[in-house]
Amino acid sequence: MFISDLIIKDKEQILLDDLFLSPENNAKIRQYVKEHIYINELQRYGLPVNNKILLHGSSGCGKTAVAKAIAGEVQKELLILNLSNVVCARMGETAQNVKMVFERAAKDKSVLFLDEFDQVAKLRNLDDKDAGEMRRLVTTIIQLIDYMPQDCLLLCATNYKDFIDPAILRRFQIKLGFEMPARETLDKYYNKLLAGFPPKLRNIQRAYEISFAEARDHSLTAIKSSLIRDIESQ
Repeated sequence: MFISDLIIKDKEQILLDDLFLSPENNAKIRQYVKEHIYINELQRYGLPVNNKILLHGSSGCGKTAVAKAIAGEVQKELLILNLSNVVCARMGETAQNVKMVFERAAKDKSVLFLDEFDQVAKLRNLDDKDAGEMRRLVTTIIQLIDYMPQDCLLLCATNYKDFIDPAILRRFQIKLGFEMPARETLDKYYNKLLAGFPPKLRNIQRAYEISFAEARDHSLTAIKSSLIRDIESQ
């Protein structure tokens, strides 16, 4: 297995100001970013820099976007774990693959983003038949996290925080929860998303009690449908 098969490089540019974060999450993320912008100054005073964040909660509510925005703010390359290639039938190979990705991120001083983190950091008693191999995988991940240099950032995302081994959870200095957006927040999101289109295409029926990702898909589908009707009526 080549390291290029284990990593997805994402160059999409997202700004923190473009995200619809809760005030608490926004404050914590901006503090995190500033610590890395001023890492040299902080280290002169012997102050540790937080470099590990767990993003947990509802799917489609901005966890991946946060990782991309943080990478842009600290001006580091974003490496995304290619989980489909990392996880193997044999746990020993999975542990080796994860180790290769961590080592690459540390070498390049990158932002490493592990989505669906619960798949490689499960509670060690969830699956009895693989308990021994799972313990070894979790132990490997704990060691990799413990020895990650401060100038390398680790962001892990999961929809199932309770499935992650407690020993791994304790390693994260910051844990941010993501919930389904309220109606008012979704309206702000719709307004910003639709602002880039002509007025006649903005009048769509808005859906609520859905994630940001679902709202985006809903909006773009409605806009395309309206545009196609206009073309066909000409």
